[in-house]
Amino acid sequence: MESVQAALWVVILLVVLALLFDFMNGFHDAANSIATVVSTGVLKPTHAVAFAAFFNVIAVFVFHLSVAATVGKGIVQPGIVDTHVVFGALVGAIAWNVITWIYGIPSSSSHALIGGIVGSVIAKAGAGALIASGIWKTVAFIFVSPLLGYLLGSLMMVLVAWVCRRASPNRIDRWFRRLQLVSAGAYSLGHGGNDAQKTIGIIWLLLIATGYANAGDSEPPLWTIASCYLAIGLGTMFGGWRIVKTMGQKITKLKPVGGFCAESGGALTLFIATAMGVPVSTTHTITGAIVGVGSTQRASAVRWGVAGNIVWAWVLTIPASAFVAAIAYWISLQLY
Repeated sequence: MESVQAALWVVILLVVLALLFDFMNGFHDAANSIATVVSTGVLKPTHAVAFAAFFNVIAVFVFHLSVAATVGKGIVQPGIVDTHVVFGALVGAIAWNVITWIYGIPSSSSHALIGGIVGSVIAKAGAGALIASGIWKTVAFIFVSPLLGYLLGSLMMVLVAWVCRRASPNRIDRWFRRLQLVSAGAYSLGHGGNDAQKTIGIIWLLLIATGYANAGDSEPPLWTIASCYLAIGLGTMFGGWRIVKTMGQKITKLKPVGGFCAESGGALTLFIATAMGVPVSTTHTITGAIVGVGSTQRASAVRWGVAGNIVWAWVLTIPASAFVAAIAYWISLQLY
C-alpha cells in the first residue's frame, strides 16, 4: 500500500513539474506573442500580456489535440517511458529554458522538451526506442517553420505595400494599429494551440506509462487539457521581458504595418503546423516572419548578427537539453 501511495506522489510531483514547464513556456514565449505589438506601440506591455494570455487559453476551443498526440504517442516506442524518463525530460527542458531566459536568447521551449525526451529515452534504452518518423518530423520543422514564417511574412509585406501604395503613411499607420490587434490575437491563438499541447502530451505520456490512462484513449483526461492551457496563459501574463527586447527591437525596427505582416505570417505557419500535429517552435516561427518583413525593406534593415546568435541557440537546443536530460535521468535513478 505504501509503495502504491509513493508511486502516486511521484506522478503528482511530475505533473506539477510539467505544469511548471508549461508556465515557463508561456513566460519564456510571451515575447513571441507580444514583442511586435509592444515594440510598435499598439499596446502597452501590461495590456499586451493580458491580451495574449486570453487568446492562449481560448485556443483550447479551437484546435484539435493533434500535437498532444504526437508528443504523447508519436516520439517514443510503447512501454519505454517511465517516471524516470519523464523526470529527465522535464528537467532537461526546464534547465535550457532558464539558461536562455537569463541571457535573453529566444530559444525554443518546444524543442527543449523534445530534446529532453530524446536524451532521457536514449539514456534508458538507446536510440532504437525512439520513433524516427516523429523525431524527424519535428527536426524538419526546425528549418521549415522559420522559412515558412519568413516567406509568408515577406509576402504579406509585399502584398500590403501594393494594396496600400496610394495611401498616405499616416493613414496606413492608423489602419494597421487596429489591424495589428487582429494579427496579434491570431498569433497568440496559434501559440496557445501549439505550445500548450506539448505539455498535454508529456503528461499524457506519463499517465499512460503509470497506468492512469489507457494507450488506446483518443484524448487525455479533461483536467490535463484545462490545466495546461491555464498554466501557459498564466505564464504569458508574467511575460519574458528580456526576450521581448530582443524580438521586438534588436532584429529589425518594426512599424504597425510590419508587425501586422509578421504576426499574420507567423500565425498562418502555426495554424498549418498544428493542423498537421507537428510540435513547432513559436520562437522560430515569429523570428523568421520578423526577418522576412525586415528584409523586404532592405537587407541592412535586419541585424543579421542578432539573428545569427538566435540560430545558434536553435541548433544547440535539442542536443543541450538532451544532454541535461540524460544526466537528470541518471540522478532520478539514484533518488527513487
